[in-house]
Amino acid sequence: MSAETYRDAWGIPHLRAGSVGELARAQGRVTARDRAWQLEVERHRAQGTSASFLGPEALSWDRFARRARLADTARRCFTALAENDPETAAWVRSYVDGVNEGLAEKEPSPEFARTGLAPGRWEPWTPLGVWLATHILFAGFPAKLWREHITAHLGPEAVALFATDGPGTAGSNGWLVSGERTVTGHAVIAGDPHRWIEDPGVYQQIHLSCPEFDVVGLAVPGVPGIAHFGHTGTVAWAITNAMADYQDLYRERLRRTGAGVEALGPDGAWHRAARHTETIDVAGEGTAEVEVIETDRGPVIAGGPEGLDDGTPAALSLRYPPRVTGDLGFGALLPLLRARRVADVDRALDAWAEPVNVVQAADTEGGLLHRVAGRVPVRAESNRLRPVSAWEPGHAWDGWHTPPRAGLADGVAVMANQRGPAAPLGVEFAPPHRADRIAALLAGKEHWSAADMPAIHTDTHLGSAGPLLHHLATLEDLSPEAAALRGRLLAWDRRMDAGSTDAAVYAAVRGAVVRRLAAHPSLAPAAVPPAYPEVLQPWLALLPRVGHALEHLLRAEDLYGIDRAAAVRDALEEVAARPPAGTWGDTHRLAPWRALPATPRTGEPGPSGEPGPAEDAGLSEEAVPSQDAGLSEDVGLPEDAGPAEEPGLSGDHDCVLCTSAVPGLTDRAARGPAARYVWDLADRQDSSWVVPHGACGVPGSPHHRDQQPLWLEGGLAPVITDFDRLTKETDV
Repeated sequence: MSAETYRDAWGIPHLRAGSVGELARAQGRVTARDRAWQLEVERHRAQGTSASFLGPEALSWDRFARRARLADTARRCFTALAENDPETAAWVRSYVDGVNEGLAEKEPSPEFARTGLAPGRWEPWTPLGVWLATHILFAGFPAKLWREHITAHLGPEAVALFATDGPGTAGSNGWLVSGERTVTGHAVIAGDPHRWIEDPGVYQQIHLSCPEFDVVGLAVPGVPGIAHFGHTGTVAWAITNAMADYQDLYRERLRRTGAGVEALGPDGAWHRAARHTETIDVAGEGTAEVEVIETDRGPVIAGGPEGLDDGTPAALSLRYPPRVTGDLGFGALLPLLRARRVADVDRALDAWAEPVNVVQAADTEGGLLHRVAGRVPVRAESNRLRPVSAWEPGHAWDGWHTPPRAGLADGVAVMANQRGPAAPLGVEFAPPHRADRIAALLAGKEHWSAADMPAIHTDTHLGSAGPLLHHLATLEDLSPEAAALRGRLLAWDRRMDAGSTDAAVYAAVRGAVVRRLAAHPSLAPAAVPPAYPEVLQPWLALLPRVGHALEHLLRAEDLYGIDRAAAVRDALEEVAARPPAGTWGDTHRLAPWRALPATPRTGEPGPSGEPGPAEDAGLSEEAVPSQDAGLSEDVGLPEDAGPAEEPGLSGDHDCVLCTSAVPGLTDRAARGPAARYVWDLADRQDSSWVVPHGACGVPGSPHHRDQQPLWLEGGLAPVITDFDRLTKETDV
């Protein structure tokens, strides 16, 4: 049979074909129909050519992509895939063929006309490049630069004070409830991946059906199959970021010679480094050159023989698994689609590479799985903490860690980026508040149904509020206005609801405390970051670090002599003198990332291009919009993402409903649930899902934003897999 495309009421594509290859081609083609502009942006980001149409603000990312050798690594990985797994390579080629056909047949989206761009041609390695570019900053290797920076200025004890698990990152939620704890006797898996909210969205709801498998799930546009969240009817799986550390930074000593560049190795000898120059086209500014250098450790991503831009003698190389192994883990994707039981998912994930994830899976026969998947190198502890010296012995990689496994407690497993099964593989994790809250909610009822899960998705209790409220309770000699405001906060239910005026007051006081601490002379030495490339600067910004670490900073026995009681008192008095006029939702508004803003940005602080913990820093708009950082002080928001056009949100970065702002900088939320899902193993058609905007990325389409009301209220759309209940669109 030829491939067929069906749609449900939400415009979600349901594809049916006679073979795996035909189905992959259909997936590529429908993705190009629905997400042509998004595909073009991601292709250019993977190549380091996005400045050619996005302009100079994208240059920092393009320089990083070129210097890190992302496209070359993707090519290497595809070549190895073709040699070692020809079936998967052919499947990827079929997907790419479909993308190219879809791009050629479709009227370009309006963004193409605005930039004067025409859809480009995808190569067989392009999906691997998209995957790599999307996830290269996920493990947050620039946090090693922050630890080095804060240690140099405030001492080694400062590392723990500013650790991301106290609090810091905002990551994904996931929970598995076994059959013994459900009303049907079959497991339920639910959760929500937290990423930068992009428009179009980072996840694509899709249904893939052929004689070998029938799977629904959340795909990454530009990548075939369903990697992170899927349900085959008999087995379902989901992931969160494991927060593992699997990338290393090396300080390099480089010198120029008549033949090129040499790097000093751990054997005390100078070794030839690969070197060449590339040219980057920059819209409106001509071209820019970038020197690409690679040592025996890896590509040099910052500095060079002459040092950093300010003349500081430094050069940093990045060592990351796919560059070392030539394997990006795509060999896991087809086996995941073909999985029938938990054991099949488990075997498939043995081939997983990155990002390193915590995985939960369940099947209709009662099988359960809770494990880490991905490749983490064995090396010295110092490698994990900060940049290490390439010329010193003892920093080489020595094999790979065995991915840890875990069980369930009382029939439940919770994953929320906290210290859990992946603890031996990481350094900093998300604070425990979300995981603890989900576990407590699940413990509150003996038996759960799939329909119960949205109440957990949308919980707004703020577990990290305690330390600030404790400081408020101990204050004396307050003005009448401040005393009254404190009384309100101490009686507050600690829920960050969009309609809550008390939540708005709490956020205002919290932000004022953060600004006072960050401005204190004791922290001033850490306020000026080293002159690393712009794409790495978000991890080095002091104000977001203070905002995310406020819980630790307020609980510490001493904070470099800072009078925290005075800071809290002054902040309370400031807010009492000019209390917020509205609710939390009036300022806590969605700020989605768009590669091409509808109007010029203002100087208002706002979200930047992606990353995360990175989840604890901020990014400029040319940075990857899919990782986990926060905001830097000088980032601008798209004006079209302003309060007049984007909705107010409930939640906060330590709520289960994790809509992340940066305390002290902005209440705008650039990160949050990039999707929500409930996988029911009793009956797949009792499963449900939702994304922040809609299934289609084309502005003006009826399915561009039709899911947003559901997403805002915590509702879910039904998963429909019966083709008789769907509308046939076309043969392809």
